[in-house]
Amino acid sequence: MSPRNSETENEFYRSSSARVSTRRQEARISPDDDEGLPIGNRLDERFLDLENDEDVAFLRGQRRVPVRRGALPKKTANRLKQGLIAAAVLAVFSGGAAMLYGYGTGSAGFRIASSAHIQISGLQSVARSQVMEVFGSDIGRNIFYIPLDERKKHLEEIPWVESASVMRLLPNRLKVEIRERTPVAFVRIGAKASLIDSRGVVLDMPAKAARKYSFPVVIGTEEAEPLSTRAARMKIYMDLMQQLDSAGTRYSNDISEVDLSDPEDAKITVADSQGAVLVHLGTSEPGEMSFLERYKIYLAHAQEWRAQFNKLESVDLRYDRQVIVNPDSGKPARASRKVLPPVGKSRGSPSRRKGRATR
Repeated sequence: MSPRNSETENEFYRSSSARVSTRRQEARISPDDDEGLPIGNRLDERFLDLENDEDVAFLRGQRRVPVRRGALPKKTANRLKQGLIAAAVLAVFSGGAAMLYGYGTGSAGFRIASSAHIQISGLQSVARSQVMEVFGSDIGRNIFYIPLDERKKHLEEIPWVESASVMRLLPNRLKVEIRERTPVAFVRIGAKASLIDSRGVVLDMPAKAARKYSFPVVIGTEEAEPLSTRAARMKIYMDLMQQLDSAGTRYSNDISEVDLSDPEDAKITVADSQGAVLVHLGTSEPGEMSFLERYKIYLAHAQEWRAQFNKLESVDLRYDRQVIVNPDSGKPARASRKVLPPVGKSRGSPSRRKGRATR
């Protein structure tokens, strides 16, 4: 645009503004002039219809400045960018993992070639052949296809195995750790003699034991009874053995047999050079004499009873200030009270057993 045209346009705008200002001043009515007019007429005369003026259109800005904006807000774009990066990283790792998995499951280097690739530790009474029976189907199998939890469960079904662990050793080995049960007594069920642990689990005699066992023989249990019942009997046995061996006395070495058929009366057979003696010890509960205290009574007076009676076969120590000698024979006899110390709460009644003497 030339300077002359610009100057002419500016002059036009100034003259138009002047005309509009003059009209507005002429349209103003002083308060004195408005007093005689109706209110409606006053308001109508104060409004100017500037829209009908042809010059007013030249005073309005018709051109708008365009603002350039992105397709997405900046915050949304940043989040989308981060999501795409995370997806790309995840895709890379997933692809790498898939490649490794395919290599591990398909490569011959991860197969159990022979039984020599299965390392077994902790075996004493369990034969290696028993363990290999569990893993026999895994020879030649890929190490990643072997179900370790299932193999562990099958190992713990072997009676001698208390717990087991199985783990993979890359690239092609298995490591098996066995924890065997600890027998605490021999047990006679029917005509068969076996070993038994503190929880009542019956164990077959090992073919080649790492050491020789020297235990009392437990009787009074049956093959068909549940494990919980047998475990309760063995709890009595463990309590009895612990009391007899407390303070280093090792009295359990003199016990050849323990009868647990009656939970209310633990009976022991004492090996003696003059003949075995069956001793009734009853129970060991709070308020009663302990197994050890009753056994010490037997030790203190066994020779005296042998001198008093022709033959000492059994002794019942369950009752208050009273000992019954040979209660299991046809002619039981009561020992003198003066040999017994005062004791606490008595257990049962002498009349409960046939042939037992009464007070």
